Amino acid sequence: MKINVEVDCTPEEARRAMGLPDFTPIHDRYVAMMLDAMQNGVSPEMVEGLLRSWAPMGEAGMGFWRKMFDPSGGTADR
Repeated sequence: MKINVEVDCTPEEARRAMGLPDFTPIHDRYVAMMLDAMQNGVSPEMVEGLLRSWAPMGEAGMGFWRKMFDPSGGTADR
């Protein structure tokens, strides 16, 4: 036996029905911060902090990102 249930609702209605939290204010704040950073320029310190939060394995991960974004194209150690 096969039963299909079709629910027609918006993403907001589905979120509420499943009891998920509303992150709209956080999302709006994040987008505003990213737009502000793009419009006012990004400092090297901001990029380094962002990459540190993304980089696995601490300093080894940072070395990988440095090589990847090195102006010489990461060919200095070849």
